[in-house]
Amino acid sequence: MNESFLVYHEPVFRPPSEANSVILQVTHGCKWNKCTFCEMYTSKHYSVKPLSTIKKEIRILAEIHPSAKRLFIGDGDLFTVEFSLIMKILDCIKKGLPTIQRISAYASSRALAAYSLEQLEAMEAAGLDLLYIGLESGDDDVLKLMNKGTTAAQQAEACKTAKKAGIKISVMILNGLGGKVYTQQHAINSAKLLNIIQPDILALLVISFPYGYNHFQARVKGYFEPLSQLEMLKEMRLLLSHLELESTVFRSDHASNYLVFKGGLNRDKDKFIQQLDHIIEHTIHVPSPHLNETREL
Repeated sequence: MNESFLVYHEPVFRPPSEANSVILQVTHGCKWNKCTFCEMYTSKHYSVKPLSTIKKEIRILAEIHPSAKRLFIGDGDLFTVEFSLIMKILDCIKKGLPTIQRISAYASSRALAAYSLEQLEAMEAAGLDLLYIGLESGDDDVLKLMNKGTTAAQQAEACKTAKKAGIKISVMILNGLGGKVYTQQHAINSAKLLNIIQPDILALLVISFPYGYNHFQARVKGYFEPLSQLEMLKEMRLLLSHLELESTVFRSDHASNYLVFKGGLNRDKDKFIQQLDHIIEHTIHVPSPHLNETREL
C-alpha cells in the first residue's frame, strides 16, 4: 500500500453517531455473517489485518486527521480479534493519534462473551470507551428465527460484564424483527432484556429488505410475515410501555425509522407514548407492500 493513501475495503459501515469519526478498519467483514436479517457484510470474506498494516494506516490517519477527537474501529465485530492484538491496536492508537478522546467499535454479544471482566477492564483502561451491540431482540424464538447465534440470557450477561468493566454500551433493537407471529413477545421480551442491561444508549431501528422480501424469506428459518407501518408503530409502543430504564439515551433516528424520537428513558417515556397514541389513532392500516411479492417458502 502506498504510504500516502488509505485504502478501505468497501462497503464500510459505521453508526450514525460516528459520522465525524476517523475510521480504522481492523477487520474485513463479519466472522459470523449468518444473521438472516443482515446483509451488511455478505459481499466480504472475513479477515483480520496484520498489525504492520494497521500501524501504517494509523500513521496515515494521523497525517490526514491530526486533530481528530473520535475514532471508530471497523468492520463488524472487534471482539473476533484476539485480546493481545486488540491491546496492541489500542496502544498504537494512543501513541499514533494522541488527540483521540473516544474509541468505539461494533461488538456482538456472542463474541464479547468470550472475554473476561479483567480483559475488558484492560481494554477500557487502554482507551476503549464505547461498544455498539446489535441485540436485535430479547426473545429467544426471534433470535433463533434470525439465526443470531445467541440467547437473550447470553446477551444480558455479556452486556452487563462490559458495563461492569466501565465500557459504555449502545444497543440496537430491530422493530418488526419478529414479524406478525412474534410481534408481541419480541416487544415485551426485548424490553425485559433492556431493563436487565440498563444500556447507556438505546437505538431502535426498523427491519428492512434491501434485496426484496423474497430474498429475505429464503434466508429465514421459517415463515416470516412482515408488519405494516401501523403494526410497527404499535409494536414500538408496546416496547416503550414495558421499559423501566434509569438513565438511557433513546434514539429512533436511523434512516430506516418511520418516526424519529430523541430523548431519555424513562424521562420522556410518557411523552413518547402519548405521541405514538396520537399517530396510531390517525394512521390508516395499509398491508405491507412486501406481501405483494411472490412468496418463496
